[in-house]
Amino acid sequence: MHIFYGLMIPFLGTTLGSACVFFMKKEFNPLVQKTLLGFASGVMVAASVWSLIIPAIEQCEESGMSKLSFVPVALGIAIGMVFLLFLDMIIPHLHMNAKKPEGLHSKLKKTTMLVLAITLHNIPEGMAVGVVFAAFLAGGSSTGAVGISLAGAFALSIGIAIQNFPEGAIISMPLAGEGNGKGKAFLYGTLSGAVEPIAAFITILLTRWIVPVLPYLLSFAAGAMLYVVVEELIPEASEGEHSNLGTIGFAIGFIMMMVLDVALG
Repeated sequence: MHIFYGLMIPFLGTTLGSACVFFMKKEFNPLVQKTLLGFASGVMVAASVWSLIIPAIEQCEESGMSKLSFVPVALGIAIGMVFLLFLDMIIPHLHMNAKKPEGLHSKLKKTTMLVLAITLHNIPEGMAVGVVFAAFLAGGSSTGAVGISLAGAFALSIGIAIQNFPEGAIISMPLAGEGNGKGKAFLYGTLSGAVEPIAAFITILLTRWIVPVLPYLLSFAAGAMLYVVVEELIPEASEGEHSNLGTIGFAIGFIMMMVLDVALG
C-alpha cells in the first residue's frame, strides 16, 4: 500500500490544483502564473539531479564503472530528451501561453490541445516516480538497488505532486474562463494527470527486467523532465514583463525540492 500511495500522490497534486476552479477566479493572474511556472521548473530540475541523475551515477560507480560512470547517464539523458522531442512532434498540443492553435492543429479544440500539453508534461514525471520506486523494490532492503530509500522515493513523489498543483490550476481555470463549466474544466484538469500513475504502475510491473538498466532509466526520466523544463516551462515563465518572478519561483522550487530530497533521502 505504501507503493500505491507513493504512485498516487502526484495525481492527487494535479487533482487538488484542478479543484481551484471551484473557488478561485476563472483567470490566473499572469504574475502568479509566471511564479508558479518557475517554481515547477525548479522542482523538476532539482528532482532530476538529486533523485535521478546522482543515484544513476552512484550505481554505475558501484558496478565498477568509476571512470566511465557518466556514459550510461549521459546516454540516458540524451535518449530521454529525444523521446520527448519525438512526442512533442507527433502529439498535437498547445503551449500554455498560446492564444490559439495554428497550422495543422487548427482543427482541434483549444481545450483538447491544452489537456494534451499538460499530459505530455506528465509522462516523464510518472516515469520518474515509477523508476525510483522500482529501484527501491529491486533492492529488497531499506535502501533499494541504488541507495534509494522509501523516504527518498516518497520525496520525489511529493515534490512532483507539489509542482503538479499549479499545473492542474493552470489548465482548469483557463478552460472555465473560456466558457466551459467548472465541472468539465475540473475533469479535464484531473484527467491530464491520470497518465502519471499509469506510467508509474507500468514501470513497477517491469521491475524484474529493468534492474540491469536502472542507470539508463533513471537518467532517461531525468532527460525527459529536463526537456519539458527547457522547452515549455522556462520560456513561458520568462516571456514578457516581470520575468524575474519566474526566476524567483525557480529558486524557491529548486531549493525546496533539494532540501526535501536530501532530508528524506
